[in-house]
Amino acid sequence: MLANPSRTTSPEHPVPMNLLHPADTDWQTELRHLITDPAELLQALELPPNLLAGAQMAERAFELRVPRPYLSRIRKGDPEDPLLKQILPLQQELLEVPGFGTDPLAEAAARQSSGVIHKYKDRVLLVLSGACAINCRYCFRRHFPYGENQLGGAAWQDALDYIRQQPNVSEVIFSGGDPLATPDARLARMLADLEQIPHLKRLRIHSRLPLVIPQRVTSELTEMLASSRLASTLVLHINHPQEVDESVRLALRPLRQSGVTLLNQAVLLKGVNDSLSVQKTLSESLFSEGILPYYLFVLDAVAGAAHFDVSDERARRLVGRLQAELPGYLVPRLAREIPGKPSKTLLLPIAPED
Repeated sequence: MLANPSRTTSPEHPVPMNLLHPADTDWQTELRHLITDPAELLQALELPPNLLAGAQMAERAFELRVPRPYLSRIRKGDPEDPLLKQILPLQQELLEVPGFGTDPLAEAAARQSSGVIHKYKDRVLLVLSGACAINCRYCFRRHFPYGENQLGGAAWQDALDYIRQQPNVSEVIFSGGDPLATPDARLARMLADLEQIPHLKRLRIHSRLPLVIPQRVTSELTEMLASSRLASTLVLHINHPQEVDESVRLALRPLRQSGVTLLNQAVLLKGVNDSLSVQKTLSESLFSEGILPYYLFVLDAVAGAAHFDVSDERARRLVGRLQAELPGYLVPRLAREIPGKPSKTLLLPIAPED
């Protein structure tokens, strides 16, 4: 049962988090109790039953995965909720759209060995885990062959050997799936191995887990990152201000206080965050929590996500208006990742007409 009749709720926080799971539930328990059944999702959120057939069809191609802490931030009975749109499978995902493919960033061509992707000169990306706490319907890796990119055993040693042989590499990026689906003990061993490579200076972790399951920010994780000789950065993936509630704020605070740099990168999504008011509120909300807006990406052309696409011109005009409303440090860089390019390609904002 998801609601308590003795409690009232607000549109912003429709289902109190402590009614969805015990306060002391750990993150691994939450991972074991995700919502993966479209029927359960629709029932929990009191959504129209006519959404079920399409959700079931799309879910067969790309699994539904939603943590209950994230579910608590979705407005009940509202099919247009911006958080719901990010996780609800739709029949539209099954349409074949020209220009949208299974490897939009050509990562297969940049793969050096199992779980090792080297696209940019001074950075190497390691796919630590194929697991995700949440399956975002626009995910550019929704077709990624995680089974061929495991970093256990010999593959981890191969990855270390590759990095040792790349003196220009100063930064390692933990990615996935979600790299923080990896237990702290294993993360600590991997980090200790990387710290022995002299030319490495920085560690970057790209994760949505601290947002969707705030319990993932453990004291062990915080201490590990704070005490590493590698300068640590956590890049979050927050697309909408409604995604950040008090539990997220409390979880991130120790990281910020321990000196871990917090950045955010978002994806511009049609019907989710493609308005000036949402982008402005998001940037201001992030900064108030010590998170710097970093990138706003236009959609990667991955098969199944075309219905989220926003044209480059519209994106540029939106960021131009945002630039006119906010100081520069609160305006994320609008960018696209183009396979084969030596860096992200920035899209210049179009200034609003007087």
